[in-house]
Amino acid sequence: MSERLWTEVDRYVDEHLIGPDPVLESALQDSDAAGLPAIAVTAAQGKMLHLLARIHGARRVLEIGTLGGYSTIWLGRALPPDGRIITLELDPGYARVASANIERAGLGELVDVVVGPAADSLRTIVADGAEPFDLVFIDADKKSTPEYFGIALGLTRPGSVIVVDNVVRDGALIDEGTTDEGVIGMRAFHDLLARDRAVSATTIQTVGGKGYDGFTLVLVAEPARPDADG
Repeated sequence: MSERLWTEVDRYVDEHLIGPDPVLESALQDSDAAGLPAIAVTAAQGKMLHLLARIHGARRVLEIGTLGGYSTIWLGRALPPDGRIITLELDPGYARVASANIERAGLGELVDVVVGPAADSLRTIVADGAEPFDLVFIDADKKSTPEYFGIALGLTRPGSVIVVDNVVRDGALIDEGTTDEGVIGMRAFHDLLARDRAVSATTIQTVGGKGYDGFTLVLVAEPARPDADG
């Protein structure tokens, strides 16, 4: 098995189940032209998020990590006309690219791009007494994932779904002696899930055009209290 084969399978899936999409392709092209890192979800992963939002009937979505807005567009297309996405991005340059991509996709009225440190933005959303979110997608700096998850959990309701990307880290998730901050963050995140009786979760390993990794799917099972301290 090789990454070349995984990429070819991704291409096969794209051709058969997704097809060409000029808006999404332009979002990736403009992100690349602006120098953004090529770390957006794949088309297959984007459609998975889209389908999860539709299956769940999501109306309010919180995204942590906007990058160029590629996953934001996938999620936004799943929402009803009165839906809303709040997406958090640290880098103002990335946010500008994302906003342009989102506008071109015709989703500008559904999406709020919030610029600044995600933990600060999350605490502000908590303090503002925001309506709970139906779906949360966390795909930002990995070492801070436990903090993001802890605060975001307080912005959900029973039945809300949280998806966390890039959790397996080429299998390093099981390395107890790791010094990699991203892996340490994901191990701490799994420790949180193991202790928290208010959620039910599983982690799925994945391969594809972005290599070997995985995502965690979390169902909020009981009321969660806002945790402004993370």
